[in-house]
Amino acid sequence: MLSIKPTIAKSLAKRTFKRIKKWANKPIETQDLVFQELISKATETIFGKDHDFVSINNHSDFAKRVPVRDYEALKPYVDKVVAGEENILWPDKPLYFAKTSGTTSGSKYIPITKESMPTHVDAARNAILMYINETGNAKFVDGKMIFLQGSPILKEQNGIQLGRLSGIVAHYVPKYLQKNRMPSFKTNCIEDWETKVDAIVEETLTENMTVISGIPSWVQMYFEKLQQKSGKQVGEIFKNFNLFIFGGVNYEPYRAKFENLIGRQVDSIELYPASEGFFAFQDKQNEKGMLLQLNSGIFYEFIKADDFFNENAKRITIADVEVGVNYAMIISTNAGLWAYNIGDTVEFTSTKPYRVIVSGRIKHFISAFGEHVIGKEVEQAIKEATINTEVRVSEFTVAPQINPKEGLPYHEWFVEFENEPENLSALAKKIDESLQNQNSYYFDLIEGKVLQPLKITKVKKGGFQAYMKSVGKLGGQNKIPRLSNDRKIVKDLSQLN
Repeated sequence: MLSIKPTIAKSLAKRTFKRIKKWANKPIETQDLVFQELISKATETIFGKDHDFVSINNHSDFAKRVPVRDYEALKPYVDKVVAGEENILWPDKPLYFAKTSGTTSGSKYIPITKESMPTHVDAARNAILMYINETGNAKFVDGKMIFLQGSPILKEQNGIQLGRLSGIVAHYVPKYLQKNRMPSFKTNCIEDWETKVDAIVEETLTENMTVISGIPSWVQMYFEKLQQKSGKQVGEIFKNFNLFIFGGVNYEPYRAKFENLIGRQVDSIELYPASEGFFAFQDKQNEKGMLLQLNSGIFYEFIKADDFFNENAKRITIADVEVGVNYAMIISTNAGLWAYNIGDTVEFTSTKPYRVIVSGRIKHFISAFGEHVIGKEVEQAIKEATINTEVRVSEFTVAPQINPKEGLPYHEWFVEFENEPENLSALAKKIDESLQNQNSYYFDLIEGKVLQPLKITKVKKGGFQAYMKSVGKLGGQNKIPRLSNDRKIVKDLSQLN
C-alpha cells in the first residue's frame, strides 16, 4: 500500500518555499519589522526600562543605549530570571532554560520563551521542507529517522523547565513523525554518551533508517560502532539512508571519513542551531552557505571580527554587510537576549538572499603573534592538503608553541588520523602553504622569520574522545575547539596521549 506522507510533504514543502521566498525577498523590511516588534514588546520589562526602550526608534538609538554583552555581562539580569522573577528581560517568565556548558562561565542558562520556542521547531522543519521542494525527494518520510541528541528529561527550577536544548526540542517532534523517530524515549534518556550510543546501535541495526541527524563527530562515533557490530558499511546496513542533517561544526573535515564509513555519497542539510536561537539552514543543495533566518524573532547586528576588540567598534545591520568579510554576530531576540554576543563569527556568501557560513569563534583563533588565524582557514588548509589522497583525518586542534626547545615558535597541530600519511612532514608543508595563501599575516610572519612552519603531533586513535570524556564533555552538543590561543587543551590531550 502506497503511503500518502510523501505527497503531503511535497505539498507542504511548496507552500513553505513560497512563504520563505516572500520574506527573503524583503530582507531589510523584514528585519526592521522584527526590530520594532522586539523593542515594543520589551519596553515595560526591567531591561527595557533600564535602557530607555521607550525612546528607541531605530538601530542607531539602540546601539547608543544597549551595549554589546556576552553571557557574563548579561548574567545579573539572567540570575534574576533564574530566581523566578518576572518581566526582567522579556514579559512574564520563560518556558525553559537551555542549560549549556560555557567555556569561561561554567553553566549558562539561556532563556527560551513561548514566542521563541516555535522558531527552533519551525526552522528545523523548514530546512527539510526546502530540501524536499528543491529535490523532489520525499520518500524518506516513510522511513525511520534518528536525531542524536541530549536527554529529554527536564528538571524544574522556580517554575521553569530546565534541560539541554536538544532535549527540550525532543518534546516538540510532530505527532506524524513520532512513529518514525528513533531512538526510543527510554534510550534517549540515557545520560552516559557511550552507553547511549551502544543502545542506539542495538535499536537501529535492523531498522529502515532513512534520515540521520546530529553533530558530525558524534554521528561518526555511532557509524563506527555500527560498522564494528555488523562488519558492514553504514550504506549497506541502511540501504535507504540518503539524507544526513548536521550542525554545530563544519562538515568538510569529516566528509571523506563519512563517505568511507557509509560507502557512498548521501545528500546533506547543514543547520545553524544554538540555544540562543536557530539562525540559519541550508536552503539549496548547490549553493554555498545557509539562509539567515530574518523572520524568526531575531534581530541581527554584525561587527567586523578584526575590529571586535577595539573600543567603539562599529555595529552594522544586514543592510551594510559585505560578502567575504569575517563578522562577529550579535543578536537580540524574543527570548530576551539583547545585543548579545554569541561568540560565533560568520561570513556572508551571498546577500541575495542573505546566506552565511560559520567561520569560527571570536575567542577561538590563534593570534599569539598577530596572525589572527581563524577556524575556517585551518579547516580549508587541511581539506586542501588531503584532497585526492588516502589521508583521513578524524579530529584535530591547533595551539601556539611559543617556547620551543629549539628554533622559532610555531603552530602545533594535534591530529588524530584514520589513515595516516606516509610522510608527516610533507603533509605539514602542504597545510602550511595553504594557510600562508589564505592568511597574509601568517605569510608575513613565516616570511619574516618570526615563526617557523607548523608542526604536526599525532594523537592516538580515540585520543580526542578520551579527552572529551576526561573533561565531562563527551557527546551531546559538545565539540572540540579547532583553535586556542593557549596550550590548555593540548596539554590535557598530551597527558592522555
